[in-house]
Amino acid sequence: VQLQASGGGLVQTGGSLRLSCTVSGRIFSISAMSWYRQAPGKQRELVASITTGDRTDYSDSVKGRFTISRDNAKDTVYLQMNSLKPEDTAVYYCYAAPKFSPNNYWGQGTLVTVSS
Repeated sequence: VQLQASGGGLVQTGGSLRLSCTVSGRIFSISAMSWYRQAPGKQRELVASITTGDRTDYSDSVKGRFTISRDNAKDTVYLQMNSLKPEDTAVYYCYAAPKFSPNNYWGQGTLVTVSS
């Protein structure tokens, strides 16, 4: 199983980015998917999650600005990030939690930098 995240970059305050995470290994359709982030000197935190039934949840800090979605045909989860703020600067990681499995999986991370 591999998770390949992409889409990070440098953006100005108020800008937008869309992150993607493609999952190999035939687990995507049975996995709840999440995005986490870790800013320098801080702990990794949950940003958004989506279940296999498309139920979504967001941290208070991104609610109303970020949207998580999934495309089961492409084995890909997305994070659309709008109205970005400097405090959104972090390495963003995707995370897969397959049903009926003791194993969970992390992607390699993609850096998002928001300049003020």
